Amino acid sequence: MIDTLTSFELHGKVALVTGAARGIGRACALALAHAGADILLGLREKSSGQELAAQIESMGRKVLPLQMDVSQMGEIFAAVDEAVQAFGRIDILVNNAGIGEANPAEEVNETDFDDALRVNLKGTFFTSQAVGRVMIRQGGGRIINIGSQAGFVALPTESVYCMTKAAISHLTKCLALEWARYNINVNAVAPTFIETPGTAKWLEEAEFRQSVVKRIPLGRVGDPSDVAGPVLFLASPAASLITGATLMVDGGWTIQ
Repeated sequence: MIDTLTSFELHGKVALVTGAARGIGRACALALAHAGADILLGLREKSSGQELAAQIESMGRKVLPLQMDVSQMGEIFAAVDEAVQAFGRIDILVNNAGIGEANPAEEVNETDFDDALRVNLKGTFFTSQAVGRVMIRQGGGRIINIGSQAGFVALPTESVYCMTKAAISHLTKCLALEWARYNINVNAVAPTFIETPGTAKWLEEAEFRQSVVKRIPLGRVGDPSDVAGPVLFLASPAASLITGATLMVDGGWTIQ
């Protein structure tokens, strides 16, 4: 039986977080480090992780920034190889990297469409594949995908983003089923609007922010820490019997 007093500790574990430079990815990296994990920072620009790496090191954790633009297949596999050479294993993967520009459906062009799929879907799948191979060899691991409430409800001007996040939820189920025999748990979290540098240009508009808050029964938009907590739970021993699930972190938006 798991000791509930220590079941959220991650000492001795190695976690890779993609899109770790800011927002949700940064919060997840810090939360996992606080729980005891050593951290691999997957970064679109490796130089952007210096301050975060220093903060994690100050917590007494090992940390390695990685050049890892998930839209580039070569960078995915090179980063995972570098991570394994440096740390010997990867126990936790947080697939956080993603993009989502608002655009009316009638104005979406092929480049917009392909860019969203390349990062949100192709990047998530092949990062999971590369790390999944490591986890299969080592006998287990945890994968947590960052989805969105947009995968469950329709949002105006977000048709492509909504489509990719709906696919993330189903991919989570597929990988969970296929890799359960290897002791790999695959889950997702689906946040509502979160205060990040990526959402600032919308949430700073008073009218838009008010319209969002009205849709959230708990009456507020989220903070990155609101997502990092559930990610930490799913990465921990406390969630050992959970796989294939998408945990809504939406303040109640989708229960209406």
